[in-house]
Amino acid sequence: MRLRPGTEPDLVYYVLRTNDAPTGRGWGRQVPRVADDPKWTDPGLLVLGSLADGPKHGYAMVQDVEESTGVRLGPGTLYGAIARLEARGLIEALDGGDSRRRPYRLTARGVEVLEHQLAGMQRFAGLGRRRLARLTPAFGSTS
Repeated sequence: MRLRPGTEPDLVYYVLRTNDAPTGRGWGRQVPRVADDPKWTDPGLLVLGSLADGPKHGYAMVQDVEESTGVRLGPGTLYGAIARLEARGLIEALDGGDSRRRPYRLTARGVEVLEHQLAGMQRFAGLGRRRLARLTPAFGSTS
């Protein structure tokens, strides 16, 4: 897709990546990690997913993401993702709270982008499961 100079695409696509490093920095308690258990992470997608549950300030997002995925977002990663999402119009800051506990929420565009991303992940997961089902006889049960 070609864009005219100075324009942005209507949708933002996030690339998922693996984070094999053990957690240990950032806020809150440490979550034990198994070396063979990579976590698929994208800070922006994790923030959007957290805000799908309702408005939250940064620390509440960190706690929610860690509790729901086992991924710990450090402050620099979190606030960098928030700044990018806000600049793209996917989230917005709400009035209230102090400068340290500024709540954010999804915008209508943010909801659309998150729905699109989750649908794509669901299609990919289905494809992966079908492919693994063909491999299972060669390697035995994966359970």
